[in-house]
Amino acid sequence: MSATFTPLIEQMQKPEFYPHPVREPIQLIQTHCSSVLLAGDYVYKLKKSVNFGFLDFSTLGKRQHFLNEELRLNKAIAPDIYLEVLPITQVRDRFILDGTGEPVEYVLKMHRFPQENLFINMIEQGKLTETHLEDLGKVVARFHRQTATNDYIRSFGEVEKIKEAVDENYDQTEKYIGIAQTQKQYDETKQFSDNFFSQKKALFKHRQDSDRIRECHGDLHLKNICLWHDKIQLFDRIEFNEPFRFVDVMYDVAFTVMDLDARGRKDFSNIFLNTYLEETGDWQGLQVLPLYLSRQAYVRAKVTSLLLDDPAISEEDKQIARQTAANYYRLAWEYTRTTRGQLILMSGLSGSGKTTVAKQLAKRIGAIHIRSDAVRKHLAGIEISERGGDQLYTPQMSQKTYERLLELGKMLVSEGYSVILDAKYDRHRWRDPAIDYACSNNIPLWIIHCSAPMEVLRDRILQRTKDISDATVDLLAQQRATAEPFSELERAYVTTIDTTDPDWISQLDSLEKPK
Repeated sequence: MSATFTPLIEQMQKPEFYPHPVREPIQLIQTHCSSVLLAGDYVYKLKKSVNFGFLDFSTLGKRQHFLNEELRLNKAIAPDIYLEVLPITQVRDRFILDGTGEPVEYVLKMHRFPQENLFINMIEQGKLTETHLEDLGKVVARFHRQTATNDYIRSFGEVEKIKEAVDENYDQTEKYIGIAQTQKQYDETKQFSDNFFSQKKALFKHRQDSDRIRECHGDLHLKNICLWHDKIQLFDRIEFNEPFRFVDVMYDVAFTVMDLDARGRKDFSNIFLNTYLEETGDWQGLQVLPLYLSRQAYVRAKVTSLLLDDPAISEEDKQIARQTAANYYRLAWEYTRTTRGQLILMSGLSGSGKTTVAKQLAKRIGAIHIRSDAVRKHLAGIEISERGGDQLYTPQMSQKTYERLLELGKMLVSEGYSVILDAKYDRHRWRDPAIDYACSNNIPLWIIHCSAPMEVLRDRILQRTKDISDATVDLLAQQRATAEPFSELERAYVTTIDTTDPDWISQLDSLEKPK
């Protein structure tokens, strides 16, 4: 912001500055790089005259340019919110919004939505639900499918460019060691990312080649997601730094997951993550997720740490910022810790409640939940909401589906994830390879067999709506006739759950988290 920052903000906090009705008091929100005023039905955003290296708003021309970029990028995803960039002129000591003459500042005008509709406020008020997180997973998946990619954008997926941005975070936060983070956390977090970049170059190349580097959001945490006009809206997309926006799609996903984790809602982050993965089929992206989770927590720590150097921030607010930054630095470090993977097979006829049980268990233990229905449709190249034809259910396609399920399970268990493979697993030829893998590699294994009376199975299938399963009631008799009982070896791993028992969920308590 220019030297006129204080008098301009003072005038913008008065109703007469605006050409429309304004309710007092006009609320001012300060961030490390912006001043945001909530004025009546509208929001006005000014960029501060700052240069943090990764962000440079130090001249009027740069502030105008990046406000226009912010409008362009966000109008594409939140057209209900973003309106226009307006000049501010000055006549003697009076500032004029959208006046004539030489502008002294620029401001972005947006529609104001109720602040209680921000996801950050909804979660704090206990109004954010599991359905909201499922819907968010679908919204983000759709956004990523539609957003741009090309050779230039893909170039930002090169290891050197990603590492440069990550290393910049370490360089800019070294001075906060002993203030907001420990030397141990700093060293071990940095060592993790250094090792990741040096050891997994082929993985980054694969992400580029599979078009997972796209023009993403770049800052997809709960303060930048709202529920308005009966739909979830993403906003405040990064405009000031291409390396923050031209990123792996898992970079965006990681920001939301991290933010939910940081607020003690790992159950919500699990629902969001599993919904997104099921929609996109990008389970391979979980291989890079730990890096981006650590990076996003570290960025929030860095941004919060910058407030400690802002003379406009009170000492009381700085104390809060210091503790908040410390919490994020610790979270960034925790994401680098290795865990032991485990494998869980669901089993049972259609309608037996496998997916309901799997979702509950996934939330409890932070597992990746992979449904055969989704894998089958991704293999066939159709939308998971689309009904599949007969060609989707041939013996050959079933073979491919179970092979792909186990392939994904092996990949993710080896990365330290708990994985739930959700399919009928009603034949030895499907179960045996998974059991052999777990036994040969000393992987903890459970088989959860769900059961219910036939009339219940029929009713459940008939009552399904908006589910990706194509199962129909006429298949039940055949499924029951061809299901192969568990062998003596298998029974050692089996937990049977009667999903008509009102207290079935308590049986999940016997399944331990990985050591």
